[in-house]
Amino acid sequence: MNQYAVLIFERVPAADLPPEVLQAHGDLPARIAELGGRVAAGLALELPETATSIRGDELTDGPFLETKEVLGGVYVLEARDLDHALACARLTPIVDGGVEVRPLLGFQVVE
Repeated sequence: MNQYAVLIFERVPAADLPPEVLQAHGDLPARIAELGGRVAAGLALELPETATSIRGDELTDGPFLETKEVLGGVYVLEARDLDHALACARLTPIVDGGVEVRPLLGFQVVE
């Protein structure tokens, strides 16, 4: 199975997501499994104000760019191919935003 990142972009802050959307995120791994895929990992991000951006030698508090949608989290999916990953990613609960699906490149960490 191939791995894909599903990047979740929302206009609604995570703290303001309705309880039914949070429950839908909790149910997502089972729903994706029904399609034959698998959620290998899922991570929610703190608010953009907590970020520190690095550009060259410069550090900046907060996000690098101001946007209407912010990256709120990511799922790592295992799917047969891109079409399968897209079918699984369409199940991601979104209030006012969208998702971006990207294939992951594997690499080996050398210790």
